[in-house]
Parts: sequence; structure tokens; C-alpha cells
Amino acid sequence: MTLSNDSTGDVGNEPAATRRIAHLDMDAYFASVELLRYPELRGQPVVIGGRRRTALTDSEGFQRLCTYAGRGVVTTATYEARAFGVRSGMGLMKAAALAPEAILLPGDYETYSRISRTFKAAVAAIAPRIEDRGIDEIYLDLTDVPGETRALAQRLKEAVRGATGLSCSIGVTPNKLLSKIASEFQKPDGLTILGLEDIPTRIWPLPCSAINGIGPKASAKLESFQIRTIGELAEADPAFLVDRFGKSYGAWLHEVAHGRDERPLTTSREPKSISRETTFERDLHPKHDREELTRILLNLCERLAEDLARKGYLAGNVGLKLRYEDFSTITRDHALEVPVADTNALRDAVRTCLKRVPLDRKLRLLGIRAGSLIRAEEYRSHAPAPPRVAEPGLFTASDL
Repeated sequence: MTLSNDSTGDVGNEPAATRRIAHLDMDAYFASVELLRYPELRGQPVVIGGRRRTALTDSEGFQRLCTYAGRGVVTTATYEARAFGVRSGMGLMKAAALAPEAILLPGDYETYSRISRTFKAAVAAIAPRIEDRGIDEIYLDLTDVPGETRALAQRLKEAVRGATGLSCSIGVTPNKLLSKIASEFQKPDGLTILGLEDIPTRIWPLPCSAINGIGPKASAKLESFQIRTIGELAEADPAFLVDRFGKSYGAWLHEVAHGRDERPLTTSREPKSISRETTFERDLHPKHDREELTRILLNLCERLAEDLARKGYLAGNVGLKLRYEDFSTITRDHALEVPVADTNALRDAVRTCLKRVPLDRKLRLLGIRAGSLIRAEEYRSHAPAPPRVAEPGLFTASDL
């Protein structure tokens, strides 16, 4: 493993150069958790996706990707599967064409969430200033944590492995922007430490898309101006970038190309909403598949209620999302007089939304959202209204 030293350079200003910001990213997280459960699959291409096994399994009880039929997507894959071109977000049918003999496993999100809490607790015991970025990645401020940077980062990696049996990759630099990039350099089980003086040799040769915030559209537009690498972006006239990309985004492109990022860690984040949705294996009709749709929506309400309870929030409004067979999407929101968090109240709000949408076509996706979130412990103005008596189903004859 090759590590550059973590001394500071003269690019950017001094406050940024004195910080030690780490980005910790779990390696192929969902797939790695499954390998703890099925160690016999280590070294094999494994894909996580779909919701259940839908075809005959092999002699060892595992489903091969080539037997899959449906519209599910890849959640993640082992590095052996990625070598075939399988990527997160790819349709499972397309993935099957690339890696037909890969093992397909359904996701187990309760386990993933539990282990996520475990690794974050292990890290917090060493470096308590954490910005939670999702189930498998965090930023850490190591500036005031005692210890030499390399040894400290290695301690974090060992703490994660000791608590979960899983590996992670860490990038340590003076800011969040560079650390996010650095954590990708030596995956899996990588450790990369960069100083600002490393930007010309380690950062500038990378494609612009390596910067978090430069997506496919921006990358394509930059390439149309013959700007393909971060170094070429750094050489671009700031006025040109502002003219082509707007004042705010153009100025931001110039700054990040030079590795400048003064953002502090956000150690407490208040979510604006919490949502749950599911894409069906086949299109479902509100009339002919009423029972199945009712079951699915009730399950979404239950899971959303669990999310709200676990995070300690009440919902001030509830939203419904429908995607039809032609991919058109419609949403409806219902404002609540009293904030709620229980399954019955969420179900009633969803039924109110359903009365305001056309249910004459097949559906491919359903989703619900809890918005206008309020901290449960801070809500003292009045008691929640009692839940109404449950009705037999969400998709009733009166809805059609």
C-alpha cells in the first residue's frame, strides 16, 4: 500500500490546511454483510437486489442471476461481480446478461441498518465528531483527536473490523471534498492520506466526474468544452465557467477543481422527510390486484411508522407517489391537523391521497412519504388524535 505523507501545502488557505477530515466508506457494504452470512460465497460474483427469490436455486440453495425475470435493480455487488461490469442501479436483467452465473441474493435491510449502527458506534468511541452520510459512509473530524494520522486511521479501520468483521476504506485530507475522492483510491480495504501538495499529481489527472457534485450532465457539458479532467477544469477561466454554468455553480467548479472546500462537518442533521417506496416485479392494476396493492401499501405504512419511531419524529403531512406503467409519475400530499407517527394514521392519510388520483391504469411503483417532520419529544402543544377504526383495505371499490 502506497501512502503519501499528510503534510500541508500552499494550495488553498491556512485554516483548511490545518484540518484532518476523514471519509470512511464501507466496502461493497450490503454484499459484504451477506458474505458474513454466507462465507462460502467469498471470491464469487454476488449481486444484491430484488425482494425475494423468484426462480429455482442451484444445488447449494442459491439463485443464479441468469434465472431472474423481473424489473428489479442491483443494490450493490461484490467486486468480483463488478469486474463483469455490474453496477449499482443497473437493472437485474441487464446485470444477468453481463454476469449470468453470479449469485443473486435479496436485500436484508434490517440487518444492514443494525450493523451500520454497530460500526458507527465503534468509530465514535475513537473520533466522536461524525457526520452521518448514510448507511455505509461517514465523515470524521480528526483534527483534535490525538495520534499520528496514519496510525489513527488504521485504528479506525481495525475498530470497524473488530466490531463487524467488515472492511472499510478511508481517505484523510484537509477537507471533505478531497477525502471523499481519496477514499476511493485503494478500495477495498484502502487507506489514502493526501495533503494539498498532492492535488496536482493525485487529483488533477482524474476525470471531472470524480468530484462529488459533478454528475453525468455536467460532465458531458464540460467535455463539450474539451474539459475532461479535474486539472483541465482547474485551468479553465473562472469567468468562462460562470458564463457557461451560472454564477453559483460556475464559481463552485473553479473552487473544487483546486481542492478548496471549507465546509464543516454537520454533526446533527434534521431530515426534511422520510420515505418508503417499492417497484413491483410486474405491473399491478388497482382493481384486479387490489388485495396485493393493499398489502404492499400497508407494509409501506408499517415500515414508515417504524422509521419515524426509531428516529423520534412525527409527520405533519403524508405524501403518496404513484408511477404508472408508462413511467408517468404523480404525487399527492395531505396536510394533517395533528402530527402522527403510527401505522393507522399514516394509512388513513394515504387513503385520503388515493381519492385524489386516477386509479384506472396499471402501476409499477408505489411510495409514501412523511413530511413536515417534528421532533416527537418537542411536540407538546396537544396530544395526537386517536386513530380511527381500521378499514378492510386501502384500494376499495369507492377508490376506483
